[in-house]
Amino acid sequence: MATKKTSMFTLTERVTVAAGGTDTFATIDLGSYVDVGDRQALQVHSVDFIFQGTTASDDLTVDLGAGRELMVQVTDLNRGGFVFADDRALVASGSLNCDLQEGLQQSADLYPDNYGKGSDDGRYVVNDQLYITARATALTAACNVTVRVNASIVSLTAKDFMAIAIQSTAADN
Repeated sequence: MATKKTSMFTLTERVTVAAGGTDTFATIDLGSYVDVGDRQALQVHSVDFIFQGTTASDDLTVDLGAGRELMVQVTDLNRGGFVFADDRALVASGSLNCDLQEGLQQSADLYPDNYGKGSDDGRYVVNDQLYITARATALTAACNVTVRVNASIVSLTAKDFMAIAIQSTAADN
């Protein structure tokens, strides 16, 4: 199905959530990696979320506050906000929960390796951007989410590239 053109590399983007209850957006530009003419796609192997305060050493239990949640999603289509788990555009999602007794609990509830179409170890993306949406239920201080996308560039057969492109276009409607 796919021939790897590169080894794995990492793309990163940081989103600063400054207010609770408000979606915060960012993008990762994939224009240099995806090429329709050459049937070149980005194969996303994994997505990691790193949660931090306004400085790298802040205590998130103070910044986020007890009983609160910080959520993040990565999609390959711009949905303008959070999506349900059955949305084909969803690439990865995760959250950080702050509990007074248990402290901080981080979870990534969706990794791309279980959402792709027949990929050996990842999700193929043929769109020119990845979209990041983050939101906290409430905040004491601003919090940062760094999204680390581990990916490689692959060349797909014409049939496979077309199938993924059609699926992505259909999901856009």
